[in-house]
This record gives sequence, C-alpha cells and structure tokens, in this order.
Amino acid sequence: MATFNIRGKNIEVTPNLREYVEKRVGKISKYFDNVEEIFVLLAVEKDRQIVEVTAEVPSGLVLRGEEETGDMYTSIDLVVEKLERQIRKQKTKLERRFRAGGFKGELIEEQKQRAEKNEDEGEESPVVKTKRFVVKPMDVQEAIMQMNLVNHNFFVFRDAQTEEFCVVYKRKDGAYGLIESGN
Repeated sequence: MATFNIRGKNIEVTPNLREYVEKRVGKISKYFDNVEEIFVLLAVEKDRQIVEVTAEVPSGLVLRGEEETGDMYTSIDLVVEKLERQIRKQKTKLERRFRAGGFKGELIEEQKQRAEKNEDEGEESPVVKTKRFVVKPMDVQEAIMQMNLVNHNFFVFRDAQTEEFCVVYKRKDGAYGLIESGN
C-alpha cells in the first residue's frame, strides 16, 4: 500500500478530508504492484479548490495530475479520473515498460468497459507539427526571457554551466518551473 504525503495550502487537512483523499487517490495504486509514495497538495486560492497529485511508480515513472473546481471533493474526484485516463491512454507503453511485471494491465480492460463510450482509446497520438531549432547554452534567467519573447509556455535550452538540457516553463500560478535532465 502506498504511503501518502498530504499537505494543505490555505486549508486544514481534516481527518475526513485525509480519509477521502487516501480512499479516492489510492485507487491509482491498484494499477501497479508497488507505488511507494503519493504526494497530494490541497490548495485554496480565492474561490478555487485545487488538487495536485504526484505519484512515483516503479521504473521511475511519474504520474501527475491537477484539477481545480469550486469544491475540494469534486477536484479530488476529477484528478483521480484524469490520472486513470492517463493510465488507460498509455496502457500499451506502460505494458512494454513493465514487461517484467509491476503494471496490472488487465485492470485497464475492466476500466474500459466503464469508461465513456466517446473517449478515444488505444489510438496513437499524431504529431501534427515538427519544429527544429538550435539549442544554445544560457542561464535560467536568459531562458525565461527567451521563452517570454517567443510567447511560449516552455523553452528548451542547454545550461551554460552544466551543459545539460533543461526546460523552463510557465506555471498556471504565473511562476516559473525548471526541469533539469539528470543522470
């Protein structure tokens, strides 16, 4: 059974809320043999009830989902549905990655029967556009400036000090995030 790390931002995580999160979000662990820890952030910003879930599953795969509504319990339900849709959509890739076991693909078949009929499942995601560009060495602040200049939500660059590929991105809250490649 996965352990939960549940935090609240501008909200008290009551025992009832904690129990609901563990029951609903814990459903994703049924798809994998070993989900070690599931991080859940419950946040309230003005009239928005936001739920962020991050779960690391075997083989270093990370599942992440975020939902916001006017009701915390609805946000929790919707983020679980989003995570299950991600798992169903990526079923074939997950089965290949977990050939030695660890992914319970047979549960997907059961879930498919219950899923909405109009949902496109099992189809490859088509690449509709390809861009090529030179990845130049720069620091994070220059990358953020470049991203803003081209009016994109993310920007790929090579860190001038480490020579590693990195991505800066604009978060929904207006702040910036950095993804670093690691060995």
